[in-house]
Amino acid sequence: MWLGWFGFNGGSQLALGSVLDAVAMSNVLVNTNLAAAAGVVAALAVSRTLLGRIDLFAGLNGAIAGLVSITAGPDITEHWWAIIIGAIGGVICTAAIKGLELAKVDDVVGAIPAHLVCGIWGTLATAIAAGAQLHIQLLGVVAVGAFVFIASFIVWKAMDLTMGLRVSKTVEQLGQDTGELGIEAYPEFVLMPENFDE
Repeated sequence: MWLGWFGFNGGSQLALGSVLDAVAMSNVLVNTNLAAAAGVVAALAVSRTLLGRIDLFAGLNGAIAGLVSITAGPDITEHWWAIIIGAIGGVICTAAIKGLELAKVDDVVGAIPAHLVCGIWGTLATAIAAGAQLHIQLLGVVAVGAFVFIASFIVWKAMDLTMGLRVSKTVEQLGQDTGELGIEAYPEFVLMPENFDE
């Protein structure tokens, strides 16, 4: 994803026909890389304290957190701000992973901390680091959040009413890879019987 983000953020420049365009794109690419690297380092640095272990999952999500955090303004941010924005993204992503664990919210890949939490942080960070108007950034966060919530609710509700979304209790216990596909996605793990509350 880190490599792909260069195309994502760099391509958002939308022009490469002049020296100024090339310099602008190079600044975007440098800020993207700095934020991702800072996110990894910061996430690993706080993972022992927050999660009780130096956690590879937190480090990898720290990279995504840095990438997401800088995406709102890689073209208008100074390089040193990109490091700070990415590092803060890595820290809040790791904290949000722990928060979801404590709240017993199942987010297997850490998408909510990395994308939602750090997306909001990155959008607001442009007001701190690059002079964007805070109230406009907040309005954008609220408007996008409201649209996505309403649209997603309609789609998921329609899917639930037409074909259902929940798998059977047996499939939940076995895992969907085994229960629905007849394969083990992670054969290196031994499936151990568990005692489930009825």
